Amino acid sequence: MSTSRSQRIGIWVIAVVLAIGTIGSFFVVILANNNQAKDQADLQKLYTEYQSKVTAQNDELSNKYYPVLSAYANRVGAFNADEVTSLATVDLQEGDGAVIDENTTYSAYYIGWNPEGKIFDQSISDGKLKAPLPGEGLIKGWTEGVKGMKLGGVRELTIPADQAYGDTGSGDLIPPHTPIKFIVLAIPTPPTIPLPNFTGATN
Repeated sequence: MSTSRSQRIGIWVIAVVLAIGTIGSFFVVILANNNQAKDQADLQKLYTEYQSKVTAQNDELSNKYYPVLSAYANRVGAFNADEVTSLATVDLQEGDGAVIDENTTYSAYYIGWNPEGKIFDQSISDGKLKAPLPGEGLIKGWTEGVKGMKLGGVRELTIPADQAYGDTGSGDLIPPHTPIKFIVLAIPTPPTIPLPNFTGATN
């Protein structure tokens, strides 16, 4: 049975509408993928810029303080654990900043070692300093041991086991009931580098 002219026109209209819809959906998918790729590129750029600022700040601090801390690295050595019965401190270099008390915000570079003279952790790595350690949430011997020193100063701490890691120890190099020593270089806390506005990058 033959179709009328109006029926043929209707079929063509439907076909065109379906074709336009298909093509439109195709372009929507392409546009969405392009937007996603752009968002990812923007996020990566923001993250790279942030990391660059953090690295630059750490490098600047390292250049300033590495010579100070490294000058005392030769003090690392074995000591008699049985003789460490109380917290002891020795000021190696007096600072010129604020005096540390329980309310002081500060950061620190350090070298820590056990009675065998083995370093269990330190800020020195590959001839420079890692990011400074925030001076909070630390073991009791450290917290008490730095009180009274001035920012910019260097102090050696000898910490008995009960003010260090006590009955549990910490890793292979600090068994339970082990006294430890630290050389601590206390510095003013560096300015916080704000996180990028990652949300804004996807708008």
